[in-house]
Amino acid sequence: MNKNLMLPVGYENFADIRQQGFYYVDKTALIEQLLSNKGMVNLFTRPRRFGKTLTMSMLRYFFEIGTDAKLFDGLYIAKNQKLCEAYLGKYPVISISIKDVDGFTFDKAMYSLVEVIANEAGRFLYLLDSDKLTAADKDQYRAMISVRDGLYTMDAKILESSLKKLSELLYKHYEKKVIILIDEYDVPLSKAFNNGYYKEMVGLIRALFGKALKTNDALFMAVLTGCLRISKESIFTGLNNFKVLSILDNSFDEQFGFTEPEVKELLAAYKLEEKLPEIKEWYDGYRFGSADIYCPWDVINHVDRLRVNSASRAQSYWINTSSNELVKRFIDKADKTTRDEIEQLVAGEAIEKNLRLELTYDEIDNSINNLWSVLFTTGYLTQTGMTDDGAYKLVIPNREIREVYKLQIQEWFKQKLKAGREQIASFWQAFAEGDAEAVEKQLNKMLSNTISIFDTKEPSAERFYHAFLAGILTSNAEWGVLSNREAGNGFADIIVTLDDPDAGVVVEIKKADRLAELDGACQRALAQIHDRGYGDYLANEGREDVLAYGIAFWKKRCKVVCERLKQKKS
Repeated sequence: MNKNLMLPVGYENFADIRQQGFYYVDKTALIEQLLSNKGMVNLFTRPRRFGKTLTMSMLRYFFEIGTDAKLFDGLYIAKNQKLCEAYLGKYPVISISIKDVDGFTFDKAMYSLVEVIANEAGRFLYLLDSDKLTAADKDQYRAMISVRDGLYTMDAKILESSLKKLSELLYKHYEKKVIILIDEYDVPLSKAFNNGYYKEMVGLIRALFGKALKTNDALFMAVLTGCLRISKESIFTGLNNFKVLSILDNSFDEQFGFTEPEVKELLAAYKLEEKLPEIKEWYDGYRFGSADIYCPWDVINHVDRLRVNSASRAQSYWINTSSNELVKRFIDKADKTTRDEIEQLVAGEAIEKNLRLELTYDEIDNSINNLWSVLFTTGYLTQTGMTDDGAYKLVIPNREIREVYKLQIQEWFKQKLKAGREQIASFWQAFAEGDAEAVEKQLNKMLSNTISIFDTKEPSAERFYHAFLAGILTSNAEWGVLSNREAGNGFADIIVTLDDPDAGVVVEIKKADRLAELDGACQRALAQIHDRGYGDYLANEGREDVLAYGIAFWKKRCKVVCERLKQKKS
């Protein structure tokens, strides 16, 4: 394969990918599975960035009357000739995505939904010329697409019935039952909750879905996708033959996201096979049903960078595409027990939790247990199995998501420092005065109440302690804090220029392997400051009143010793 073949970064339209010759990971087996194992209404719940929108586009182009059958040439589904003869291009399809339905008020959000449905209805203008529709039918169709002063005129009553009515009109015209595709069904509910009109949006979505999906003789099949499995009682009340296909189900477990063989094939196409370990570390680790899954958004983005520059380093693409608000809310709400559990997760360990897999958005913040459940369903946690009593063994999937947690923990710590100005001020004073006992006492207290963010499988603990102390020191806007600065015959961990122009501090940090080694580690730190002449950096600036701190850490305990390097000149 040509190494310069484009990858579909940001493309979610199946026809565009196939017609423009992008690399495509064949997921058309989903069509075969869906038709052999379908309900009247099928809900797929998967985290964001796992190909739901592309899958819905693929379904539309497969089933829709008038489709280009060549789009499926060479793909898995084309081998099933009998199925293709029966279903390919044989159904009217209504396809909408409501992921952009948003607004600061309910009225604005409702109009945003009006635009989505009116635009989809506008694809079927030929209904106005249909000899199978009555004048009243055509008037109802016009009500869905009517515009006055540049705005659609569809009111709430018409909107609630719009999907059902449009399907009925298409059924009359084609004399074929209709397929309805609704992508990201739960996003308007999430945004409504955040903006304060959740109950109104639930009522609207319940009415819209209820009419279209529950008592609709024109419906052949509906497929919905979303992240959160909203409780049936909230949105889908009374729906029969309703199938929820979640990340726990073995059915369709390989149809969203990439399997390892698919990733290997992709890398081989671009002669990047040696990058598999890195990609596995960063983007693998999700467990859907019994399948081990890579995040497709990340793999595609990273391989696209690698094909241009094979030296490109892995990075977190989720941070670049999402606010990660759920992780932030989770950490903000965490009590001491939960903070300890977050530490275990970041360290690569598993946490056992009983989860609620059906929630409403207004229940998410009711308890920390509900937030555990949502982090699981949205991909910030995955499971490695279950205990005998039905609890899930939860882990952070991979290095990318671990970086998301670390970033949010660091932001949480910064906010905590701002909130605790009185305690921090007393720490600054003790630090500037060389009061090692007070510095040690306050550091131990802060360590006890923070969240460690180093992986026990990586040599990153000393970096965490360094960042922890540097964060406390840099919160003093009057001090200059330099990390890993060249000084004397080496690089000092931290150099602080105090607001007194004659004064400064040199800090050397050590990590002890056991509690009993803290004292010895402190002495080694001080010896290193002396032996390598780290104080020379401050002396060269004319700062003669210099303190030297040797600080050693073990887990959430520390030991502090301090010496004055030079007496201030008289």
